[in-house]
Amino acid sequence: MFREKVQELLQEVMDENPSLFLIDLDIHGANEVKVVIDGDNGVTVEDCIMVSRKVEHNLDRDEEDFSLEVMSYGAAGPILNMRQYKKNIGRTLTIKLENGDKIEGELEDVTDDSVTLYWKTREPKPVGKGKVTVEKTETFLVKEITEAKVKIKF
Repeated sequence: MFREKVQELLQEVMDENPSLFLIDLDIHGANEVKVVIDGDNGVTVEDCIMVSRKVEHNLDRDEEDFSLEVMSYGAAGPILNMRQYKKNIGRTLTIKLENGDKIEGELEDVTDDSVTLYWKTREPKPVGKGKVTVEKTETFLVKEITEAKVKIKF
């Protein structure tokens, strides 16, 4: 019952703020609630406060005692859903595939079930010695990707 109420309140706040989306809801122990959110344009401290207030002010502490923690999804964490792929178009991703391959490239496009990456690589010349720079673009099915992370550049 408590979990359903929290989920309902989170859905309301996400509906009111369509640029935000839920990454994780974890309730454990003595109603220790941990909410992780992300946004199409990032997440501000004010966004976290707004979500926290929406949940906290609509739950009765006399009925259920709880603790609440609302946080934004970390920049170094793996991509977990399609909306996160879409918000990172134009950024460099490192993906690991089911077959063990690891590819780093610029995220060019996202569909409902695939992502397209662009990268440059050095390959042996077709004739003669040495290497040549080759530009590659490839589309990968999301179900073949075991991990995807945004590469942070400084």
